[in-house]
Amino acid sequence: MKFVQLRISHLDIGIFEHKKPHTNKLAKTRFAYFCQSCGHESAKWLGKCPSCSQWNTFVEEVIEKDNKSIPNWKTASTTLQRANKPVKVADITFKEEHRLLTPDNEFNRVLGGGIVAGSLVLIGGEPGIGKSTLMLQLALNMPGIKVLYVSGEESEHQIKMRAERLEGVSSLKSQVESLNVRSKSEIEHPKSEIGGCFILTETSTQNIFKQIEELEPDLVVIDSIQTLHSAHIESTPGSVSQVRECTAELLRFAKESSTPVFLIGHITKDGMIAGPKILEHMVDTVLQFEGDRHHVYRILRTVKNRFGSASELGIYEMLGEGLREVSNPSEILLSQRDEPLSGITISTTLEGMRPMMIETQALVSPSPYGTPQRTATGFDTRRMSMLLAVLEKRCGFNLGAKDVFLNITGGIRVEDPAIDLGLAAAIISSHQDIPIPFKTCFAGEIGLSGEIRAVNRVEQRIAEAQKLGFEQIFISKYNLPSGGHDKKGIDLSRYKIDIKVVSRIEEVFEILFG
Repeated sequence: MKFVQLRISHLDIGIFEHKKPHTNKLAKTRFAYFCQSCGHESAKWLGKCPSCSQWNTFVEEVIEKDNKSIPNWKTASTTLQRANKPVKVADITFKEEHRLLTPDNEFNRVLGGGIVAGSLVLIGGEPGIGKSTLMLQLALNMPGIKVLYVSGEESEHQIKMRAERLEGVSSLKSQVESLNVRSKSEIEHPKSEIGGCFILTETSTQNIFKQIEELEPDLVVIDSIQTLHSAHIESTPGSVSQVRECTAELLRFAKESSTPVFLIGHITKDGMIAGPKILEHMVDTVLQFEGDRHHVYRILRTVKNRFGSASELGIYEMLGEGLREVSNPSEILLSQRDEPLSGITISTTLEGMRPMMIETQALVSPSPYGTPQRTATGFDTRRMSMLLAVLEKRCGFNLGAKDVFLNITGGIRVEDPAIDLGLAAAIISSHQDIPIPFKTCFAGEIGLSGEIRAVNRVEQRIAEAQKLGFEQIFISKYNLPSGGHDKKGIDLSRYKIDIKVVSRIEEVFEILFG
């Protein structure tokens, strides 16, 4: 009996000693649920996200892994170990940051004057729109700058084949090298003496940081952030926790080393950048590369910029040898016609801080079906419906039984309300089959009562129209409160172009069509 008790006691102790390490091991791994739409974290599964109100978007992920032996930029750095103290704003010494200028003037414009040291820039866009082409072309044409292009989607040979097609690569072919077989002893030139583009095909952040430490690049490009994975997170690449952790590591590297980092990001079917919403909050700049793949023009638009204006954009033309910057988009977006045609007008718009002249086209025809078709390309369909209602109610045009098609040429999308007047004139021109002189342009927003509302930066619009040789422009009288001067006291009489000042849409049609 005593022997049995001892055995039982020993057995109990053995069971206790066996369970203890097992319990601690489970405690090292924590699970959580993340919303795939916005990145909201929850300790339990939820049917509806309390942050974005989306249904059935939570997935379970492992968010921690206790493995201190894995080298990481976060664990290797000693900068974060020191304690910072509060400093008065007046006592902070500040000097203007030197920006790294690229050969691409459009890219410099979008970033606010160049690349800021230590900045983290996110570039998003649809598949096949040209994100990788844009960044590879930039990396290959940075003389005297050492660029590390990290790809997790393509092999070295695929990148080299694409680089051969890009414009201006012939003089830089010898600079494209692989890092997979390079060691620290093979890097013969210091950072300040040689430039060039180095290709690294890797998805592990730990291996990437190891190569960065050996190469010491001036600029790093990651293609793409959704393909990276950190050994500190057990979930798959592209998951919410992996994207967040990899971005945090790259952000820490950029700030501590003052090395600018560009991240290429995928987008969802809704046009949002894939991954948690916090990704856009973590980076310094968010750029959107957009356009129609069936057209040659691309727009690089600023969504967020901590170091410059968030309303800038750059325009590119996609050619066989790469992307070409468009310095004067108005001349390209306007078609060359020998004689005026009905349904075509020229409108002035502002894309960022840049005035542009765009061609607006309209086609009005009898509807062979019971329900008329209303289609708009490059323009908001709901705003088109509003313009049609105003034309029918305030001007007496019978458009309810007509098919109406609108098109903004060049494959770009315009949200500037200043093109309302040009679109309305194009619709009535097509309806009446009366052409409008192609040397006439428009800049005005239409209200629900039929009034022509003032638009911002009308002086820049007038100057752009005059520079391109237009002879007449329609603007709102509310841009000129008194005496032919605008609110800033600028005399518009100095312009040689004929400025038609109108207050209602009926006045415009009276001048154009009699």
